[in-house]
Amino acid sequence: MRLLYFAWLRSQIGMAEEEVTPPDDVRDVGSLLAWMRGRGPAYAAALSDDRVVKVAVNQEFARAGDPVSPNDEIALFPPVTGG
Repeated sequence: MRLLYFAWLRSQIGMAEEEVTPPDDVRDVGSLLAWMRGRGPAYAAALSDDRVVKVAVNQEFARAGDPVSPNDEIALFPPVTGG
């Protein structure tokens, strides 16, 4: 699974992207985020509030219950605002 981090998430986590192999019980966006929070303090801090982290699976906006699979590209980013 390829994870992409954008904006301040990239700064907090300390990288722009990474390849990961989550455990078999990670089957949806919600369980992926929960697993990621347990990967260390930087992940826990960056992903602490689901309201300020948006997720896209294979370039489509996703919600907590949407499925993820090992070959997916997951993008994590803050809400986009216009001005």
